[in-house]
Amino acid sequence: MANRLKEKYVNEVQPSLIEKFSYTSSMQAPKLDKIVLNMGVGDAVSNSKNLDEAVAELALISGQKPLVTRAKKSIAGFRLREGMAIGAKVTLRGERMYDFLDKLVSVSLPRVRDFHGVSNKAFDGRGNYTLGVREQLIFPEIDFDNVNRVRGLDIVIVTTANTDEESRELLSQLGMPFAK
Repeated sequence: MANRLKEKYVNEVQPSLIEKFSYTSSMQAPKLDKIVLNMGVGDAVSNSKNLDEAVAELALISGQKPLVTRAKKSIAGFRLREGMAIGAKVTLRGERMYDFLDKLVSVSLPRVRDFHGVSNKAFDGRGNYTLGVREQLIFPEIDFDNVNRVRGLDIVIVTTANTDEESRELLSQLGMPFAK
């Protein structure tokens, strides 16, 4: 079964981007490269069970096994030693990436309380977009009864766009609800 969002990109978004930015080749049109989900679990230092739960939730949300991230250097104030597990991340590409973005835009973001759209200012200057989610409960896979802590996560959408303007146009045509 082909992906709904990918078909939309190929049939509608790519041609309109080529027209708007007057590219000479269809390969110049910006496209999604990958989506990285990152969940920092700072309290894993004192209780390693929290990290296991975060990894399980991230696996549910993304549909693939997360990589455990480790501390690069020791920080005495945080009781942190180099090499301690302090988070989890997942890199989505291809079909899973489109599935996740589709789910994020059409199901998860509308479930956020008092939602007025995502910020226009979260672009990094090179066409990538970062979105912070305060609680993992907005994802339909997470069962509210099994959650013992509300954790946030960062979603980084990496595109092949060269400028923020191109990236914003790509994401808004793919259905990202930007604040007016």
